[in-house]
Amino acid sequence: MSRPHWIPLESNPEVVNKFVFGMGMKPSWQFHDVFGLDPDLLAMIPQPACALMLLFPVNEKHRQHKSDEDERLKKEEQHVSKNVYFMKQNIGNACGTIGVLHAIANNQDVLDFDDGYLKTFLAKTKDMSAEKRAEYLETDESISDAHEASAQEGQTAAPQRDESVDLHFIAFVHKDGHIYELDGTKSFPINHGKSSSETFLKDAAKVCQSFMERDPGEMRFTIMALAKA
Repeated sequence: MSRPHWIPLESNPEVVNKFVFGMGMKPSWQFHDVFGLDPDLLAMIPQPACALMLLFPVNEKHRQHKSDEDERLKKEEQHVSKNVYFMKQNIGNACGTIGVLHAIANNQDVLDFDDGYLKTFLAKTKDMSAEKRAEYLETDESISDAHEASAQEGQTAAPQRDESVDLHFIAFVHKDGHIYELDGTKSFPINHGKSSSETFLKDAAKVCQSFMERDPGEMRFTIMALAKA
């Protein structure tokens, strides 16, 4: 049986903010464009920042790195905090919404919510496994409808639902003294080392830079930060 497909979400803070506010996240925190990774450009981002979302091209270089990393970490048994909220991706083109959910779910201690889809989804999936969360998202019409509406609002024409898209969203968050990469197409969260709420932005930027350095001829990288409004 083929997996369901959504229309891809655009890497556009205006679109993503409308999406999350409509689902019940209060606008005291918002997604912002990150215009570059050098210190001066990072300093333009409102502080504090609690998550980064990276959109990058999926190609053979990425697939090879992903395979090598998966094999290495299965042998090394990395430390992953039990407090990291992680979900798998079963839905095609849903990486934008899953990245948003990863960013928000791992920062519930600082974000504020009205009653709405987000609050309900996070409460119901709190104690689920990564696989069960993915299955639950497939049946959550409220979030899929909100995603669909937002996917139609970008500055560029939305691709067809079943179109193969070679761009992928992931999220970076700080949890319990470490920085984690959250990608629903991977087997588990990736621990990228020690971090803190004070150094998170700099640490996450360094990991984003490593993605770009693996593919220096590629220009299709965009980054958004979830930060104070």
